[in-house]
Amino acid sequence: MANIKSSKKAIKVIAKKTENNHELKARVKNLIKDTEKAIVSDDKEKANALYKDVQKYLDQAVSKGLVKSNTADRQKKRLSNKVKNMK
Repeated sequence: MANIKSSKKAIKVIAKKTENNHELKARVKNLIKDTEKAIVSDDKEKANALYKDVQKYLDQAVSKGLVKSNTADRQKKRLSNKVKNMK
């Protein structure tokens, strides 16, 4: 454990940032899974709404440096193709 006051604060700040980053990454993964479930169940309205959320949160993750931009673009493109090709 750190003895210096600034080090103690830094430990708290890092823990909080790590928690927030984990929540954002988990939210993105869950939204992608939910969107794919909506695609399988042929619920076009729900799939479109979830896809918009996926785009939003993926862009946030890219801006924070949690996900590389090419990875996010690839995930968005694959999901958009699946949503467009729904019956």
